[in-house]
Amino acid sequence: MTDYDDSGREKQVSRSLPHNADAAVSHAWAVQRPGGLRSEAELRVQTRQAQRLVTGRGEKEGKNRIIGLVRFAMIIRRLWNSASLDDPYADWYLMVTLENLEHAREELVRLQQGVEQKLHRVNGVDIAVAESLEPVRFPLQFPNPYGYMGAYLIADFDDLARTILTARHVGLMDRDSAERMLYQGGRLVRRVFESTQGWKHSGVTRDDMAANNAKARAAIQAMGELPQDVLSGQTRPRIGPGHRLAFLKPTQEEQEDPFARLNRVRQEALQPDQSRTVSGDGSS
Repeated sequence: MTDYDDSGREKQVSRSLPHNADAAVSHAWAVQRPGGLRSEAELRVQTRQAQRLVTGRGEKEGKNRIIGLVRFAMIIRRLWNSASLDDPYADWYLMVTLENLEHAREELVRLQQGVEQKLHRVNGVDIAVAESLEPVRFPLQFPNPYGYMGAYLIADFDDLARTILTARHVGLMDRDSAERMLYQGGRLVRRVFESTQGWKHSGVTRDDMAANNAKARAAIQAMGELPQDVLSGQTRPRIGPGHRLAFLKPTQEEQEDPFARLNRVRQEALQPDQSRTVSGDGSS
């Protein structure tokens, strides 16, 4: 309803609305907010070689564990959360992982192009790359980009493996050459998944490092020294989280005790993400 003054002109009504909405907007409109975003993704795997990179291998009968996509995503989730709490070591390991991811994708593309050239050199014969009659599908829901980037890497390797196996089947690659290239491609993926192995959760922050306290000294002993630009926060991961402490509104207790706020954020970071159904929290 519009109010008018004695001269018939519309009154300018001043009122406060949620989210600082314009007073011209109705309260019913202003109070609404969209729900959280959710997307769907699925990794389609057509070779056993690529499937093993998803599932990894457990320790058994003296054989070392091989990290697959599922465990990689679990470790990366902890790294991501720790980086959001200003852990400089988590930042460093995210940077190393990202560099290895990008290098591995470039190398897989190079290998793929080399095998495709073999298939295209045959005059008068069109060779289609083999496809699985029943590919395995893995639904993907990760809490950060690195899990998806690991899945892209496996998809690239899966394409390479199909192309290599096709070339071997039609006599354009011998068995030994094919096996060596399959191993080389798989090793590129495994090296990325192993990038996280040197990191240990310590709860250390850049403030701890600046103070050189007991937590900082323990982190240095466990994981070594960091480059100064990473330690200072000048260099952070190009793909990484914001700092949770900068956005979390403190409670009354936390206003009186800043350490209570820090502890709450750390506890939240360590809680499993119940909204995720695959890989990132270890569920399937």
